[in-house]
Amino acid sequence: MLHSTHAVPARAWVVTFAGTAVNLCLGILYAWSIWKAQLTTKDEALVGTAMTGLNEGWAYLSDAQATWAYAICGVVFALFMIPGGRIQDRYGPKVGATLGGLCVAAGCLLAGWMKSYLGLVLGFGVMGGIGMGIGYAAATPAAVQWFSPRQRGLIVGLVVGGYGAAPIYIAPLARYLIGAYGLSASFIGLGLLFAVVIVIAGQLLSRPPAGYVVPAAPINANITNINWSAGEMVKTWQFYALVALFVCAAQSGLLVIGNAAGMLADTARVAGSAQFFAANAWLLPAFIGIVNAVGRVGTGLYSDRLGRTGAYLLNAGLSVVSILALPALMQSGQVTLLFLAVGVIAWQYGGSLALLPAFTADFFGSGNLGFKYGLVFLGWGIAFFVPQLGGYIKDVTGSLDRAFYLSAGMLLAALLLCKFVRRPLRDGQ
Repeated sequence: MLHSTHAVPARAWVVTFAGTAVNLCLGILYAWSIWKAQLTTKDEALVGTAMTGLNEGWAYLSDAQATWAYAICGVVFALFMIPGGRIQDRYGPKVGATLGGLCVAAGCLLAGWMKSYLGLVLGFGVMGGIGMGIGYAAATPAAVQWFSPRQRGLIVGLVVGGYGAAPIYIAPLARYLIGAYGLSASFIGLGLLFAVVIVIAGQLLSRPPAGYVVPAAPINANITNINWSAGEMVKTWQFYALVALFVCAAQSGLLVIGNAAGMLADTARVAGSAQFFAANAWLLPAFIGIVNAVGRVGTGLYSDRLGRTGAYLLNAGLSVVSILALPALMQSGQVTLLFLAVGVIAWQYGGSLALLPAFTADFFGSGNLGFKYGLVFLGWGIAFFVPQLGGYIKDVTGSLDRAFYLSAGMLLAALLLCKFVRRPLRDGQ
């Protein structure tokens, strides 16, 4: 035993906050609505026509087209969490974080240089998604393995909180870069920044040394004392239940995040304050980033006390009400209430990103967590079909109302499922 079972070494906290720093860069995905607002136009006749000025070389996209890069990035992200988990488990988090950071940076550079829809899909969507999956898989498992199960929710919340908090600075920075230098410069500048930060922070990540014993924790009937293999995990119905809980919890937040800037502008036009919010549409994505990040830490913290199930039910129940209220709030121009409702949804979404890794470790053990959580994380990627469908719905109907109702229905179904999910049992437990 290298450390006392009653104390967490300082190294554990270094790893935790290094993981947070990595995710602060990978979270560019959550600021996508800033680029989407610039790439799309309300005038359908302008779709496909060339932009002028700083954005010369770019062409206007439809809402569905602009959503594809966002959706593809999310799906690829989820798929590459699996090999990313393998890399983390086999070669260590330094390798995963560095490789992931360089892929994200290269994807941003490619999108900026190509100045096209194809460039967005290949650069931001495919390469960015690959980098996010590999990098994200390195940060959380590395930190979790240093701490006891009674702190698992908090630690996961802190690490993934970096991803959620990214729009707090990326949204206004991207808006400034687009306004001052154009779309291409915004992608290229941020790509270079991310490469530097992720490579440096990634070198601070490490797994516990051989023989390390986590601080002791009280026995909890909801937490396994056995490390299940990935093969054993996928044979349980609880694995598929966790994937379903991830899909339903994530899709509501992803739908709002991908459309946040436009939602604020549409609501402001009704309220008569369109000019201010049109110039500052980044406010809602940045607000989402704040609440998303705080929700991850907050949910992780109270899930250690209420249990993962109790925290999921609380968050999802409040979010269902908020999603159902969005169409009425936008149509009435209630900007303040829009921020409140979106805040609840962002908290729930952020909380799910803290709960599902903790659920996975509680149910199946923290050994090889990178790969096991990568499999559960497929639910997050599947969830992107809702914002993508929302883009088509908006193109056809002119609003996102039906997409919001679909989202609320899915989250309500998850509430019912969550009430029945318990960890699997096998001999020795």
